Amino acid sequence: MGRNTGGIYPGENGTWQVDRWWKNTRLRQRGFVSFEEAEQWLIRRLEGLRSITLHGEREIRRFDQVAAHYLLEFSGKASLVTETYLLQSLMPTIGGLAINQLHDGTLTPYVKARLAAGKSHKTINLGLGVVRRILRLASTKWRDENGNTWLEHAPLITMLPLVGHQREPRPISWTEQRKLLPALPDHLASMALFVLNTGVREDVVCSLRWEWEIRIQQLGVSVFEVPREHVKGRRRTRVVVCNSVAQSVLEAARGKHKDGKHKEFVFVWRRERVKNIDREPVMPYRQIETMNNTAWQNARRVAELGDLHVHDLRHTVGMRLREAHVPEGTIADILWHSTQSMTQHYSVAQVVELNTALEKIRADSGRWNKSLAMLRREQEDLAENPSPPKVPRQRKTA
Repeated sequence: MGRNTGGIYPGENGTWQVDRWWKNTRLRQRGFVSFEEAEQWLIRRLEGLRSITLHGEREIRRFDQVAAHYLLEFSGKASLVTETYLLQSLMPTIGGLAINQLHDGTLTPYVKARLAAGKSHKTINLGLGVVRRILRLASTKWRDENGNTWLEHAPLITMLPLVGHQREPRPISWTEQRKLLPALPDHLASMALFVLNTGVREDVVCSLRWEWEIRIQQLGVSVFEVPREHVKGRRRTRVVVCNSVAQSVLEAARGKHKDGKHKEFVFVWRRERVKNIDREPVMPYRQIETMNNTAWQNARRVAELGDLHVHDLRHTVGMRLREAHVPEGTIADILWHSTQSMTQHYSVAQVVELNTALEKIRADSGRWNKSLAMLRREQEDLAENPSPPKVPRQRKTA
């Protein structure tokens, strides 16, 4: 008995196409050069579907389909924007591959392309980590109607070594801060100043909401109780404590976007009018999803700060707190580092302690305690642009 390969039709420009339904599944493909090629494609697809239905075999799923399912299921993740960006970088290499074809060999072109583009080992590992996470879920959690996991076994994916390949932290000096902030647009300058006075991560400052604010009348400042889903690691709720500079940034932002679509966010942006400035801009305020955008990259170039990352502002806070002789435990609380001594619930006394520590870094104190990286940069700058030797002043003779 021959196979029924109905559903094959002539296409455009002498090509052939397939368009057929089989048990609520549509099989559709265009661009075959001959009837025989279209027929062979349809036969393979039908055999695969029959094997799944009759014998309980696993459906072959492409990585791009599984990645889309992952993003939908975990749409509430704090790192969703970052993981979406990482998956976009992976799609040209592995998006069309079946998930059972993924392993170190098929990921090698991705790794080589990212290295050639100048990406760090840590950045590449973030992409590989998302792939590993998706394949692990496909082999343990996600199941078809027959009870089979989508993938029989998740492959071992080798990460790149970090030792000797990690970028050094690059805290900025007060002089560099005075160059950077004026080069940034107003909304990014406010966010950068807030980070430099609180030590929060970029994703936290971008997602900061007014509903999280708690006013501390005795101190004249606010704290923000950040829900655990917006905290890296999601272990527990954390608190952002403001000093007087961070509070001034908040007050400048407060209420300026009451009627905006994203009025719940502290830091928002809209394109302002350059003509007819007496009229209200058409664009509503919107959330700022990332600080590391074209404006940030242009500003660091204007300020001659090389590849300065937004995360380096956190390193700057840590360095300044150490310069101010703040205890390590207090620094850990401010930067949300995990410590055995950290309290489960923040008390008023602890808020006062953190606020007092942050007040010590609100302005340039003139302390000289530079990092080795700063000293190296100054030495390299001096070698490239040596100052002319001073000529001793001649004494006047009578």
